[in-house]
Amino acid sequence: MPLYIRDPEVDRLSERLAVIRRTSKTEVVRQALANELERFEATPSLVDQGLAFVRSLRARSAPEKGHAADRDFFDDLYGEP
Repeated sequence: MPLYIRDPEVDRLSERLAVIRRTSKTEVVRQALANELERFEATPSLVDQGLAFVRSLRARSAPEKGHAADRDFFDDLYGEP
């Protein structure tokens, strides 16, 4: 199925890039779309980004070195005797 580009700016940009690369406008558009899809698919999902963030926080923390969250800790936290 053909793709018709009616936007003069897109046509101008594709023509300019085709001249620079010494190829057709069709090939320029194909490469641009393939590159954009590759870039999009290489970006981790928000879930993966969140998991990576949590893992990095855990790697930098040392919960075994922390203080116990007992009654004395909370009393001291709130300034109670």
